[in-house]
Amino acid sequence: MSADQAAFLGAAEAARRIARGELSTQALAQACLARAIAGEARLHAWTHLSPQTVMAQAQALDAQTTPKGLLHGVPVAVKDIIDTADMPSRYGSPIYAHHQPVADAACVAQCRAAGALVMGKTHTTEFASIHPAPTANPHQTAHTPGGSSSGSAAAVADFQVPLAFATQTAGSTIRPAAFCGVVGYKPSFNRINRAGLKFSAESLDTIGLLARHVEDVSLWANVLVGQALAVLPARPPRVGLHRTTLWDQASESAQQALQDAAQRLQAAGAQVSEVTLDKSFSLLYDAQGVVMRYETARATAWEMAHRRDQLSDEFLLRLEQGWTIPHAQYLEALALAQQGRDRLAAVWQGCDVLLSLSAPGEAPAGLHSTGDSVFNRNWTLLGLPCVHLPTAAGPQCLPLGVQLIGPLGADVALLGAALWAEAVLAPHFPLRERLR
Repeated sequence: MSADQAAFLGAAEAARRIARGELSTQALAQACLARAIAGEARLHAWTHLSPQTVMAQAQALDAQTTPKGLLHGVPVAVKDIIDTADMPSRYGSPIYAHHQPVADAACVAQCRAAGALVMGKTHTTEFASIHPAPTANPHQTAHTPGGSSSGSAAAVADFQVPLAFATQTAGSTIRPAAFCGVVGYKPSFNRINRAGLKFSAESLDTIGLLARHVEDVSLWANVLVGQALAVLPARPPRVGLHRTTLWDQASESAQQALQDAAQRLQAAGAQVSEVTLDKSFSLLYDAQGVVMRYETARATAWEMAHRRDQLSDEFLLRLEQGWTIPHAQYLEALALAQQGRDRLAAVWQGCDVLLSLSAPGEAPAGLHSTGDSVFNRNWTLLGLPCVHLPTAAGPQCLPLGVQLIGPLGADVALLGAALWAEAVLAPHFPLRERLR
């Protein structure tokens, strides 16, 4: 492999080659930088990228006589809702245009301790909410990459960086992964330490991971959480095909992609059965919106009081809605979530994972919106771990895929099932190499 092709390596494979002395951190960093610089005018994935700083980090890592950790030399992008001590943290808002934190967020500090090269900051929507970032979809730039982790998903899909932090309050990890055709992992709630994250909704915000392979997010989670590396399960998983009560809101191509994935998994040995959740689960979509708006309004109290004129109209409307929600309604929404988690116990007796939609369809045209999070909200409210796998191309030649959902806290088993499913489904994803 030539030096300029190093950017196409997954994180785990890059780490192995660096550890064996077959690849230098500087060569990998240079290859990723070349992709990022070449693609920036087209995609606008980065809000802060300093080639000189990146190469200085790479040189210092190559000078180490022994690896610092499992991610030694692997570039990582940080969503600009997460603090960094040596780069601005603007949170997608002009209010924080010149904001420089004095400390790294916990997850960033852990990456550095494991030897990762922190490459730069990627664009987020305003406060990881509704007002879009300038980032475009690398498959077709007239389409959204999704949000709020817009820059992270685009940078990973375009081979500009092998790993990128995301967050999810509604669908901000899984949906961008779906629209850009990369692997997205939203862990169980609060599994990755959130110190140094600019909160939107403290009962929902979850730090997520974007990469191009399940193996990569598993390795990264091992570093951040200490959880075991994912391994192939001893037997094919029991899969519950869950169309949800919102099935009619999905495009025909998204519906077909889910059904095709279920058939392929079954043909490969998985036990696939239909799972229909009772009608009370339909209440969770609105309940998530109640929790999100109530908490976001209060988390942004200072900005509303002192910088109201610098908030977008869309975000300001969401905040105003949040202030009108009675505390009793907020508590009722949280109670509904707990009841849902309790009722799912019976579901997990019959299946290891649920298989469902990640998004309503292909990435919508235009950059004025980041798309609908409707197929993510309930799982986020329940705090369940989710993995998106790209599996197909839609009629507009944009990515489609599916998500696997696991029991709360069963992240390692879910990633193991995703590892197995990826081997079955990935060969049918025709867009994987198109951006090379």
